Amino acid sequence: MAAVWRCMVAVVALMCMCLWDSTEAVGGAVSRPRPQRRPPKKPKVDPIDLTPPTLNIDIQRMTGTWYLLNTASKCSYLIKHGTKVEPTVMNLARSPDSDQILSVSTKTRHNHQCWEILQVYHLSPTPGRLTLKGTRPELNTEIVIGETDYDSYAIMYYQKMGKITMKFYGRSVDDLSEPTLTKFEQLAEKQNLGLAYLFPFPTYSHCGAVDQDHVINCIPTC
Repeated sequence: MAAVWRCMVAVVALMCMCLWDSTEAVGGAVSRPRPQRRPPKKPKVDPIDLTPPTLNIDIQRMTGTWYLLNTASKCSYLIKHGTKVEPTVMNLARSPDSDQILSVSTKTRHNHQCWEILQVYHLSPTPGRLTLKGTRPELNTEIVIGETDYDSYAIMYYQKMGKITMKFYGRSVDDLSEPTLTKFEQLAEKQNLGLAYLFPFPTYSHCGAVDQDHVINCIPTC
């Protein structure tokens, strides 16, 4: 069950090698190797920090129903089972408890059974950036609303543990615009997510009401 709605990503470790240099003194004597001063470390930049959100994003206009139409990801589950993805629909709503929270309901199907996952997205001081909190800060998912016209499509970036997944949502499954899909593919290519890492989702048989026995409450976290 968990594999349908949770895709864990691997950690990429960066290793630096320190090179030592030796020089010859006059007369052929070899001087002692002198340790070279390490260059200052560049500040770490997460990929999602290079993805600016839509200017002047109106979160209120983002609320409502969004159908997942396509995903760009190197998620191992999708690579292995990408041809078996199920129709998925997300609903965003303002939380009655705080104006800094979005309530999120995601419905999908697994083994012919509909499931609903409840989550919350925390708004950040930067408009268009949100956070889905994990059990530990390093497990948080950072979210950027990259592009949207509010009425037909939204392109969203999700980063967890340094890895990016992109999702292409539509307000409808019937009016899929070829130019916006092409735009999504081009933006995915910039994240090194070419056609081999694109996974279209079904545009039919979405889940409706889900009984309480099949609701997964991930508030505050899972």
